[in-house]
Amino acid sequence: MATIRPDSIDALCDAIRQARASGGRLAISGGGSKADVGAPQSADRLDMRGLRGIIDYDPAELVLTAYAGTPLTEIEAALADKGQMLAFDPWDHGPLFGRPAGDATLGGVVAAGVAGPRRLSAGGARDHLLGFTAVSGKGDRFVAGGKVVKNVTGFDIAKLMAGSWGRLAAMTEVTVKVLPRPRVSATLAADRLTAALARTLMLGALGGSSSVAAAAHLPAAAHDGDAITLLRLEGFGPSVEARAQALAREHGGMLERLTDDRAAALWARVRCPAHLSGRTLWRAQLPALASASLVEELEPQGAQCLIDWGGSLLWIGWDGPPDVIRPLIEGVGGHAMLVRAPADVRARLPFQHPRASAVMTLEARVRAAFDPDGVFETGRFGEAG
Repeated sequence: MATIRPDSIDALCDAIRQARASGGRLAISGGGSKADVGAPQSADRLDMRGLRGIIDYDPAELVLTAYAGTPLTEIEAALADKGQMLAFDPWDHGPLFGRPAGDATLGGVVAAGVAGPRRLSAGGARDHLLGFTAVSGKGDRFVAGGKVVKNVTGFDIAKLMAGSWGRLAAMTEVTVKVLPRPRVSATLAADRLTAALARTLMLGALGGSSSVAAAAHLPAAAHDGDAITLLRLEGFGPSVEARAQALAREHGGMLERLTDDRAAALWARVRCPAHLSGRTLWRAQLPALASASLVEELEPQGAQCLIDWGGSLLWIGWDGPPDVIRPLIEGVGGHAMLVRAPADVRARLPFQHPRASAVMTLEARVRAAFDPDGVFETGRFGEAG
């Protein structure tokens, strides 16, 4: 399959129109860090990295606009220079597939709805996407949203685009709300807790007055034989110190404050769980109360698990039959995404959790409005996509 790399919006429109006219298919791609998610694709690659660079950044207004093909590292460096950050904590999927980090793009993380541990307190990509410019499957350029936080102009198409995985349109420019970087952060940890005790600790801390920004648990099998539970506090120095002391008192000396270096290393493992082994890697969103029981059920069968978002996100590295994971997650009211798997498994199991027929019908109508001839239908989502 060919790679097409337009260097202007006009060139992008032309490429999409040509594909539409010839019955071709285009797989929208940034750095390709998530190219192996979903069924193997049969399409030309539409490489968006020809459209890169920061277009407008106003630190005082907390708004940044950049081309969709801009590397995530470039965005993060520009924000860090002004003491700001992308609040939804996006990260690079490359290491999950044995590749070095650094290829993820702003458009890619928004299109995939990527969010790290701060998703728990700060929201996801869709909550910080103010607007975008894109080209539809008809080859038409359109604009949605704007460059201010209070910008309500009818139906919020930005919410559709975040998490669409490039199935609706090719974003060319993205405008996001940014936030000040916390002046101080502190991570308190409890060692060697069972998943059930970790759940109690995380939910208790999140339900208290300490304003916990992130909470995660690495079971023993996923952390060198010693389980560790993490609670992160953020803010101004005196506030963080007071809340850390109060949290430690509330939990009877169970918590120890980690050094900044050790905390950063552990949160990096939570954010991108490349260390989880297994033939398949699943990402499950589920009720927080259910994650501990699933870990205790799966670990004796050889699974490696990691709990994030205070229990609402469960990563599962699994060597057993891939068909058993999704029914388990569905049984507790959750849904599971197949993130990494051999090609034969990806071809057989849809990577997104199957939805109700009424929802799928509505999704098909939305896709048809943006892409009536299926230019962006590359086979990635399988028949159940």
